Amino acid sequence: MSDPAHELLAWFRTRQRAVPGRREADPYRIWVAEVMAQQTRIQTVAPYYDSFLERFPDIAALAASSLDDVLKAWEGLGYYGRARNLHRAARELMRDYGGRLPEDPARLRALPGIGPYTAGALASIAFGRPEPAVDGNVRRVLSRLHDLEAPSPPVLDALARSLIADADGEAGPLNQALMDLGSSVCTPRSPRCPECPVSASCLSLERGTVSLRPGRRPRRELPHHDIGAALVWRGSMLLIARRPEDGLLGGLWEFPGGKVETGESPAEAARREVREELDVETEILRPADTVRHAYSHFRITLHLFHARWVSGGPPLAAGPADSPRWVRPDELVLYAFPAANRAIIRRLSRAEEAPHRHRGQA
Repeated sequence: MSDPAHELLAWFRTRQRAVPGRREADPYRIWVAEVMAQQTRIQTVAPYYDSFLERFPDIAALAASSLDDVLKAWEGLGYYGRARNLHRAARELMRDYGGRLPEDPARLRALPGIGPYTAGALASIAFGRPEPAVDGNVRRVLSRLHDLEAPSPPVLDALARSLIADADGEAGPLNQALMDLGSSVCTPRSPRCPECPVSASCLSLERGTVSLRPGRRPRRELPHHDIGAALVWRGSMLLIARRPEDGLLGGLWEFPGGKVETGESPAEAARREVREELDVETEILRPADTVRHAYSHFRITLHLFHARWVSGGPPLAAGPADSPRWVRPDELVLYAFPAANRAIIRRLSRAEEAPHRHRGQA
């Protein structure tokens, strides 16, 4: 008679992937790895994981750092709400838990950014608690194992707990085995069923429904937005502003601008947005760049324009934390910007596009 839990554990002991956070004993390092791996490929995570922990080696260091520093360390990894929540949670942990992650899953779920999956992963992997951790990979494995088209979260939770109950106290390794199996063998397309340690127990394999489980949600077309933004020059200084923390790309810096409204050009949108948001009057000079970028739920075309400052806005001597503020082009690399801005920032920081003819303006 097959024993899926022990078959999974035996397979995991010899086949586990080399991923960030694996074989770590420090709950903080496991937490960082789990958060970074959400909606992000492991190959992308690895270099960020090492550099982030070098910069913020423990909860105390993370809590004591500024949000700017944390976002800069996260720059390029995407889904920046994860970084903001890590920072907020670290400060809560210093305030309420003496700088340590709690072992109780309910207390973990009460921290910013920690949902059922992350709480289950931390509780089981870091603290040995018999808690399930159902991510997309685990959902697919369990759906195929039990031939379920659209299992609800409570059903998946119950199925995972049943496996954990048979795992002889090895909830953490079992959860990781399910994750690894879904990532490397029980893949969405072209699963390698002959290599699966639990193929003898798989109802979908028995019934010929592997490719149908779980049912796929129809892919919807992503909406597209045109964005007009300005490189506002005041002499040799550029104007940048911080995005609101509670919105998309919250806490990151940007060249000011916004959506192109019906009936206006991207240049007109850039001038209007800078005036309405920052109370800065500008003169649009010439196009600077056009950048196309896709986010998870929409796509944009960013139209950037060189513009001359006319009046308004912050003083040239604004403090480093003030927003908006004026910076030299070579200082842009010190700030965390959205991915769509990186190519133009590289050029500006190398002074390839510095408008020398404007330096006499103040």
